[in-house]
Amino acid sequence: MFGRRNKQVEVTDADVDAFVDDLDPEERAREDAELLRELGEVEPEQPGAPARPQGPWDSEDAPPAERVDLGALQVAIPPNVELRLELNPEGQVMAVTLVHGESTAQLNVFAAPRSEGIWDEVRQEIADALNTGGGRATEETGTLGTELRAVVPNEVPGQGVVQAPARFVGVDGPRWFLRALLTGPAATDDGAARPLLEAVRGVVVVRGTDPMPAREPLVLTLPAEAQQAAQPPEEEPGAPRVALPERGPEITEVY
Repeated sequence: MFGRRNKQVEVTDADVDAFVDDLDPEERAREDAELLRELGEVEPEQPGAPARPQGPWDSEDAPPAERVDLGALQVAIPPNVELRLELNPEGQVMAVTLVHGESTAQLNVFAAPRSEGIWDEVRQEIADALNTGGGRATEETGTLGTELRAVVPNEVPGQGVVQAPARFVGVDGPRWFLRALLTGPAATDDGAARPLLEAVRGVVVVRGTDPMPAREPLVLTLPAEAQQAAQPPEEEPGAPRVALPERGPEITEVY
């Protein structure tokens, strides 16, 4: 039990429980946080809880902002940053790329388990593949947590195998995983990477409620205006038909 010595009034555990029960959830959270600070203890993190105090965001906690709607991703485009969409021959969006100067950040988003994140496991797999396949990868702490600074072997026509720097950044969210691959100067220069990482922070992931296997890519789509532009115009009765050229192997939409 607790005692107030100055008034000789005893406060029982039942009195404390009654007081706590009268608090609304926000007041109770503040009381708990204050108590933990006084005891010098840290509130335990819930399993699988994302550490995203400054983004990237989940659709449930995203602050309002103007963003391009790409289905599973909503992207705010900062000044001097260009948004490109990589399409497959069927016109489906396969990846989102942010471009700043000579640096790029390619974004991919995947389903993840409800109970835990997958970046630790994915990061280890990437590092193992590079370290045994002629490249290099080391872990470092970046602005979005643990990341991989890597050297990736690339076959370049006329030059043979060229070692290209790359930077892998991953963020675990509630039932999703976002990966960013930085190339160009941003792979090694923190100053060059800063605008792209800030853009990554502003991304919103729309996971949806459908069950999906872990690591399955979430569906990306063209923005509504691009979808409308891609629709063939309605033909007038009796108008001659014009054969359009077939889509090439890869198309890049630039915004």
